[in-house]
Formats: sequence, structure tokens, C-alpha cells
Amino acid sequence: MKYKLILDVSKALLLARWRQTMIAAVGVAFSITMFITLLSFMSGLNDLLDGLIVNRTPHVRLYNEIEPSKIQPLTQSEKYKNHYNFISSVKPKNERQEIYNSGAIIKALKNDSRVLGVAPKITAQVFYNVGAVDLAGVINGIDVESENKLFMFSNYVTKGNYIDLKNTPNSIVLGKGVAEKMLAEIGDIIQITTSKGERIQLKVVGYFQSGLMDIDKVHSYASISTSQKLMGVSNNYVTDIQVKLKDILLAPELAKEFQTIYGVEAIDIQTANSQFETGSSVRTIISFAVGITLLIVAGFGIYNILNMMIYEKMDSIAILKATGFSGKDVNFTFISIALSIGIFGGMLGMVCGLGLSALIDTIPFNTAALPTIKTYPINYNPQFYLIASIFSLVTTYFAGFFPARKASKIDPVVIIRGK
Repeated sequence: MKYKLILDVSKALLLARWRQTMIAAVGVAFSITMFITLLSFMSGLNDLLDGLIVNRTPHVRLYNEIEPSKIQPLTQSEKYKNHYNFISSVKPKNERQEIYNSGAIIKALKNDSRVLGVAPKITAQVFYNVGAVDLAGVINGIDVESENKLFMFSNYVTKGNYIDLKNTPNSIVLGKGVAEKMLAEIGDIIQITTSKGERIQLKVVGYFQSGLMDIDKVHSYASISTSQKLMGVSNNYVTDIQVKLKDILLAPELAKEFQTIYGVEAIDIQTANSQFETGSSVRTIISFAVGITLLIVAGFGIYNILNMMIYEKMDSIAILKATGFSGKDVNFTFISIALSIGIFGGMLGMVCGLGLSALIDTIPFNTAALPTIKTYPINYNPQFYLIASIFSLVTTYFAGFFPARKASKIDPVVIIRGK
């Protein structure tokens, strides 16, 4: 098989029908462009939506759940030991939400090679006092530096400086929704009432905006020491231990392990946010399905063009076979034509896809719910371009394979005799 001669013949056939060839290449390029743009945009959107939750959610959360006692005094009685006892109106155990021996647990977790970082937290139910009106809310007491390192806290502080929570005593970063209801500005002093009825004044040093309106209307942040003072508890009081892992996939397994070892409740990020993972998976599947459909449609276009070329070039194919070209040579000729269209169209499509993605990335995206996002989200993952190039080659190969096989079986005697 003389590949140079066959490639020259393929080139001649391509140029002989250059308009149809260009249309086929443009079809492949358009499909690749939309495939890459669609996946880049949808993946960027998934990253944005997941980031709103994942960035602010620990991989494993340890806490102390207040629940009814599983062992009732009646079941421990010798008299009723072998009976079925039905007890109604069971009350929760009389215990605090505090995680006991939290200091030792945090130290052990920090020494665990699978753990990236640990951030203690206190959740306190409060009322924001606005004149004669009390607004129900939650103050999250955090270790400011750990919270910023593990959960990018500073990215969500839209006004003011997050580190002021640590440096300014009795300070608070208000949720954007809370601040708007209270008409509170940076530097103002606000008053809150704890669940025990005690009142305390705090200085506003910033606004916090997570992008989830229901959270921003209720939640605010203070340093862990301020929260402990607010609740009137000791400096080792902690209600939550937030754990970030080096491998997020280990979260379900380690949650069970930590729960058994430390005797506290534990929930992993997959369980806590399963609905978001489902939504991301569905969007990704839809994006791939639409993109692959575009490539298949482009493949049918190439198939039709090559089919028409075979019918129009029956004489040329017969002459080639009569002058010594085998069926394999003819087969290779038409497959090389299809692959040439796929390669050229694929390269042009990837360049156009990158350009269109970059253009979308510059379009302003301003919304009050997501103040840190300035443009539409785009994910420039090289994997998308690799998938697009593979699919363009595979699609065009099969689009050329069947017409090529038909051309290779043409009997030159029958064609010439018919002429």
C-alpha cells in the first residue's frame, strides 16, 4: 500500500468537492465548539453552586445531639426485664449541647494524618434587638483564623475585615439580611439577647453574605471567645468540631469511625448535602448528552457527504481499482478523507470553543445573592478538550467507515461495462 499516493488521491477528492468538505468540517467544528462551551459553562456552574455549600461545610461535623434516652429505668427493672415495655412521652436527656473533652478530641484530630484541619465552633440561639422588636437569629462562634483557612471565610465577608473579629473584643459580623433588617452600619453598636435572657452589646465590624438568603437573614459570626462570654460558659465550651479531610471521599467512613471513638454524633458532607451532589450529577449528564448528540449529528452529515461522493465518483473509483488499487486502498482513501474532516473540524472547534468560553467568562454577572461572583463561571478543564478531540475522531471515523467499505466493494468491471 503506497500511502503517499493514496493520500494524494484523498486530497484530490477532497478539493474536488471543497464546498461540501468545508460544510462537513464546519459542522464538526460547530459541534465541538458547542460541546466544549456547554461543558465548560455547566461545569463552572456546578463548581459555583457546589462551592456555596462545600466551601462552607465541613467534611465531617462532630456534635452532641440532644435526644431521648434509649435506656429507660423500667427496662432495667428485674421485674419487667423479660417484658415488652411501651413507654410514651419520653423526654430528652438532661444534658448540654457541649462536646465533652473537646480539647483532647481536637488535639487527636489534628494529629490524624488523614485530617487537613480542624475548626471548633459554637452555635448560640439569640434575639437581635431592634427597638421593641426581637428578631430570632443564630450567632456562630468561630476560631477566625481556622475558619478562614479551611472554609474561606474572608471570601464571604463583603464589607469590613474578617480578622477584626479576632482583634476587636465583643465584635460581630452580621449576615447581610440581618444587617438590612436592623439598618446596622459598620461601627454601629447593636444589642442582642441570649436564650437565657441576658443582654449584651456588640460592635458591627463587617457584613457576611453566603449567597443563601435564608442563612444571611438569620446567621451572624463572632469570635469563639466572644460567643463563650455571650453564653456565660467556660473557655473550653464547644458545640461543634468541624473537620476538613485531605480526601473528601473518606468522609462517610471517617464519620462512623470518629463517632465510635469519641462518643459523639458525626455527619459527613455527602449525607448532609446529598441533594446538591444529585443536582450536579444530573446537570453534568445532560451536558454530556447534548454535546455527544451534536457530534453524532455532525457525523451523519459527514456520512451523507461521503455517500454522495461515492455515487458521484463511481467512475474514478472504478479506474483506481482497474489500475491496481485494492479494496483496502480505496477503503483507506475514504477513511482518510473522513478523518481529515474530523481533525480539521475538531481543531477549529477546540479553538472556537476556547474563544467562546473566554468570551462568556468576561460577561458581567452581577447579583445581590452572589457578591463575590463578577462574571459567568467557566471551567477550563483540559479534560473537556481531550474528550472533544477523541469524540470528533471516533465520530468521523465511523461516518467514513461505512461509505468507505461500500466503495471498496465496487466492481470496476460492472461500472466500466455500464458506461
